[in-house]
Amino acid sequence: MGSRREALTIGALCVTWYALSSASNVVGKLVLTELPFPMSVTMVQLLSTVLYSAPAFALCNVRRAPSFPKQYYLRVLVPLAFAKFFTTMFSQISIWKVPISYAHTVKATTPLWTAGLAWVLFGERQSAGVQGALVLIAAGVAVASATELHFDALGLGAALAAAALLSLQHLYSKRVMRDTGVHHLRLLQTLSAMALVLLVPAWLGLEALALADAVPTRGWAHAGSLLALDGALAWLQAVAAFSVLWRVTPLAYAVASAAKRAAVVAASLLLLRNPAPPLNLAGMALALLGVLAYNRAKLRSPRPLLPV
Repeated sequence: MGSRREALTIGALCVTWYALSSASNVVGKLVLTELPFPMSVTMVQLLSTVLYSAPAFALCNVRRAPSFPKQYYLRVLVPLAFAKFFTTMFSQISIWKVPISYAHTVKATTPLWTAGLAWVLFGERQSAGVQGALVLIAAGVAVASATELHFDALGLGAALAAAALLSLQHLYSKRVMRDTGVHHLRLLQTLSAMALVLLVPAWLGLEALALADAVPTRGWAHAGSLLALDGALAWLQAVAAFSVLWRVTPLAYAVASAAKRAAVVAASLLLLRNPAPPLNLAGMALALLGVLAYNRAKLRSPRPLLPV
């Protein structure tokens, strides 16, 4: 009975995660259409995470974060905070410049970056099955890129950068949680707060004045409402994702993450009605199939599974 209840809980969390992530991406696209300021949208998302986390986590009795030594902040947490900011910002740039479906197909290259970084940083070599899956992912993204009707080089570069930085975050966030015992939600809160503080000067210099002079096409009331909704959805989907990660094995999370990406692609195609030729859809499907093959190959590998 207990295992059945846990399975239902995980299933409900996954459905919630998929719905929130899809809604967050669609609303984010609408926000950036009204206000093409990706750094400002990123700052709102980080601020929302900080503001909503404090009372919510206190209410749910999430244990406090431990006291990190100063050197640990400088050596590990500050680079992770920068990575979190730039991952979020590059994700915003990608969905601003290209359709959400294409951006998420490109971000399916996360396992490629994870495997490459694991080899460079930790000397981990991949099995033949994993290497074959990575080729499938690369081929799918190449086909989707070649047939994308709204291709944009900046959008492609931003999506690739987001995937690479997300891989780096996965590798080091797992290490931080293992080494310090910090609660995953407190780590999310801490990194968001640090990223916000570190990047405020850059935002003030690069976008703040332009944002103040901006005139949204449908007025500030509409744009401001979308911006606030985007921040809340980004926080909720991050909490849902971490809650799933906490309850399942890395393999199950990796499979759930691949299914989430497929759900976001499908939702964006249905809701935003972006035109996608059959070969483009085939490229997306091939990339997602490669991600599933990667997860299966990692399960059979004797080495520890890295998240995607």
